[in-house]
Amino acid sequence: MFSSHSVTVNTPCPSVLSAVTGPVARFARQIASQGYIVAAPSSYHEFTGPEALAYDGPGTDKGNEWKIAKKVSAYDEDAELSVTALLELKTCNGRIGATGMCLGGHLAYRCALDSRVSAAVCYFATDIHSHSLGEGKNDDSLARAGDIKGELVMIFGKKDNHVPPEGRDLIRRTLTEKGLVFSWYEVAWAQHAFIRDELSKGRYDPAIAGICFEMLKEVFNRTLRSDLGPRSGEEKEVENVC
Repeated sequence: MFSSHSVTVNTPCPSVLSAVTGPVARFARQIASQGYIVAAPSSYHEFTGPEALAYDGPGTDKGNEWKIAKKVSAYDEDAELSVTALLELKTCNGRIGATGMCLGGHLAYRCALDSRVSAAVCYFATDIHSHSLGEGKNDDSLARAGDIKGELVMIFGKKDNHVPPEGRDLIRRTLTEKGLVFSWYEVAWAQHAFIRDELSKGRYDPAIAGICFEMLKEVFNRTLRSDLGPRSGEEKEVENVC
């Protein structure tokens, strides 16, 4: 049975669950098991058929090549069409969340630039700090941070060498300066892609992945399925008392 809450899972893998990589399919089903409608849009449909890229050298090389061959506007179009498709479902309550890992984490962040998205959970989002996504390697994701109206959850591993400490500091500082509502987690010892539940590169950490999924459940349950309505009251100054 479908619920009235929707999530788009951003992934560089095709959108038919029987054809996506195992980790992405299981991640999508895990979210769906919480009562959400899940759409997994394909990021590389311009370049390949329904076959998922393998987590090996050739697959990684193809993904990295296509990541900067595709126009940023085309990534955004994929997200816009996915959100619109979910909102057109009779079972959708009008609240949309986005999530993804690696490139998908960046795309979930860009999904949140759409005012129709209530929350985004971004796992080790690459290329935001270096504004190097898409054709020309010159995206505007961080420059447009102020356009995000929903709530963000940004999750990184301390040992992530794809997004180094100075890059994470830049993202966090920018989100703070722009006044966004966001949570920030940096997990000790975790490497890049630590929630990807296959061992081709030896980074999967099931304990930490489970904790991070609870973070996703918390923000999605609160922002997408709560019937309490918008937060009431005005912002108050925090008192400096124990």
